Amino acid sequence: MLDQTEIIDAPPRLTAVIHMTVPASEIMKVMGPGIGEVRETVAAQGLAAGSVWFTHHLKAPGTHFDFEVGVVVPAEVKPAGRVKAGKLPGGKVAHVVYHGPYENLGSAWGAFMKWIEAEGHSPKSDLWEVYVTGPDSDPDPKTWRTEFFRPLN
Repeated sequence: MLDQTEIIDAPPRLTAVIHMTVPASEIMKVMGPGIGEVRETVAAQGLAAGSVWFTHHLKAPGTHFDFEVGVVVPAEVKPAGRVKAGKLPGGKVAHVVYHGPYENLGSAWGAFMKWIEAEGHSPKSDLWEVYVTGPDSDPDPKTWRTEFFRPLN
């Protein structure tokens, strides 16, 4: 289920990320360990990161995912291992909140993209998802909340 889509001016955010390019079938295998590695690095540097995490897709997913997994941080992270400093871009974005299981994220993105096109907006190549609540907070997928962001030209 999608909430009302809106166009907002998103602030840029400093992030700690790991960049990955993987076949679409592998994404669920690499995201968990990746975000764990990011969180450990951020904590080791004494930076406070919130409980939410995100994936920033550098281009719309297809057969492969070219993306960063990370967290927003209050100050720039020092590179360590695979973890590096990053930034979620600010500016004009289409934004919506999806409620439900991760298995339906693809169809929810499809509906979101149809709205963007129907409204006459021109999306940029990247997009990101913020996992606000998920299986780590409640086993019931009906309570899971994921925010979608698509930058616009």
